[in-house]
Parts: sequence; C-alpha cells; structure tokens
Amino acid sequence: MDLAWMAWTWQTGLFFAGIASLLVLLTLLAIWRPETERVGALRIATTRGDRLFISLLGSAFIHLAWLGLVGPGLGWASGLALLYAAAVFRWV
Repeated sequence: MDLAWMAWTWQTGLFFAGIASLLVLLTLLAIWRPETERVGALRIATTRGDRLFISLLGSAFIHLAWLGLVGPGLGWASGLALLYAAAVFRWV
C-alpha cells in the first residue's frame, strides 16, 4: 500500500505511536486496577480515559496558541502541555 499521499514523517509516526501506547497503557491499567469515576475540579465524573482526552485536547490548543502567538519553536509549548496534562490527571 502506498501511503506517500499522507506525507508521513517520523514526527507524525512518533505522535501516533505515542497515542497508541497511551491507549494500550490505559487498557492495561483498566484490567489491572479498575477505576471508579471521580469528581474533580470540573465537577463532572471522569475516568482515566476522560482525563486523557481532556489533556490531549488542551495540549492541542496550547500548541496552536503558541504557534499563533510566539512562533514555530514548540519546545516550551510541549513542556507547558505536559504540565497541563499532569494537572488534569491530578485535579480533574
């Protein structure tokens, strides 16, 4: 199958491999340590998967805002996104 039309780069492959790895990790955690929903700062019941989705969505917005306001250097934006994800998993 020719996937050249998709313009795959190693960065794109790494991103999707990271997302797939997170999903596998969450599946294994759900099997090993089942979780009940918890209510955090948003006052809604969330699971690990919900918090992963919220952190990925917020990280995308952080990176887009960084690109629009600062420019193409995304190292600091990635660090900020990791801090945001840690906060989501801790308090949401």
